[in-house]
Amino acid sequence: MKLHELSDNEGATKKRKRVGRGPGSGTGKMGGRGIKGQKSRSGVAINGYEGGQMPLYQRLPKRGFTKPNRKAYAVVNLGLIQKFIDDKKIDAGAAITEDALISSGLVRRKLDGVRVLAKGDFTAKVDLQVTGASKSAVEAVEKAGGKLTVTAPAAANADA
Repeated sequence: MKLHELSDNEGATKKRKRVGRGPGSGTGKMGGRGIKGQKSRSGVAINGYEGGQMPLYQRLPKRGFTKPNRKAYAVVNLGLIQKFIDDKKIDAGAAITEDALISSGLVRRKLDGVRVLAKGDFTAKVDLQVTGASKSAVEAVEKAGGKLTVTAPAAANADA
C-alpha cells in the first residue's frame, strides 16, 4: 500500500456547502436564503418567535422561585478530608478550620462557607470547625471519636 492509495471510507466525509459561488453551484445568487425578509439578512434573532402568535414560553404558567440572597457553600465530603489527612496534607492534630482546608488545596474558595457532607469513610479523630454540616456528617465524625463544630451562621443553615 502506498500513500496515494489511502482513502477514507465511503460516506465518511462530506464536502462543505460553498454558498454564494455562482449559479452553477446550486446555491448561488441568494445563497439558499430566498428573497428578501428578515431571514435573508444577517443578524437574525427570532428564537421563540411564532409569527405574532403568543409564544409557547409565554403561554405556559411560570413555576418556582430563585432566592436572590441564597448562600453558596463550598461542599467537601468526609472521605476527601480523610484522604488528605492520610496523605499528610492536613494536620489532624490541630483543629481543622475552613482556612486549613483552603491552604491544603482541598477547597478552592470559601464562598459563603464550607459545608461538610458524609460521603466516604472517615476514621480520623479530629476537631472540625466549619460553617455547615449534614447530620450524618456530624454523626460520622463523632462516631470516629472527633468533634464537628458548626460555626458562624448556625441558625441560617442548621436544617439545610
